[in-house]
Amino acid sequence: MRRILAKTTLTFATLAALLAAFSGSQVAQAEVIDRIVATVNHHIILQSDWDEALRYEALLNGRALSEFTDDDRRSTLDRLIDQELLAAQMKSAYFQHASESDAAARLAEARKQYPEADTDEGWQSVLARFRITEKDLIAHVQQQMDLMRLVDAHLRPAVQIDSQSIEAYYREKFVPQLKQSGAAEVSLADVSGKIRELLTQEKVNELLVSWLHTLRSESRVSIPGGDESGGGGAQAR
Repeated sequence: MRRILAKTTLTFATLAALLAAFSGSQVAQAEVIDRIVATVNHHIILQSDWDEALRYEALLNGRALSEFTDDDRRSTLDRLIDQELLAAQMKSAYFQHASESDAAARLAEARKQYPEADTDEGWQSVLARFRITEKDLIAHVQQQMDLMRLVDAHLRPAVQIDSQSIEAYYREKFVPQLKQSGAAEVSLADVSGKIRELLTQEKVNELLVSWLHTLRSESRVSIPGGDESGGGGAQAR
């Protein structure tokens, strides 16, 4: 009887050890798969967040994930960090948030990049290839549109484009490009509105770079294995 009990105890002990080892292995594996890749003001960005962002970018831009270089991947992580910084600014900003119908219009454009997406079945196949659901994609696009509207609401009022700048762009860039393409001449009056908007967007982009630099310098941004910024300067990009 004692031998039986001894064998039973040994069996349970062995099983417990195996389960513990297996559990430890699974935890270690999970840590490798979903490790922390950055923190922004103590908010964690995981490897899975980074991978998901890459899938969204690939799908919306008609690219295969295999085309992304290391620099492309790092740029995506940088954008994730910037988005975290901008998202914190939404709490005190006032602008019209993007609706599902706004996002659907953007998706319709992205869908045109995939010939097989002519049918709903083909579109679902594309989504499955990137491991993304349509619901999640719409939510992602809404978030991206909200960030762009935040930037526009915050920076556009500070932009002033004068008539001299419009005339200079028309004379020095627009007309030469028009002649090079062999297109018919277009008067300044016909394109001044479009040129104004183009110059406004260029200025907003310049201001955005400066704003993000300021936000990073005022924040605690850390990338494991890389530099950490916070108060002393912006993270090198």
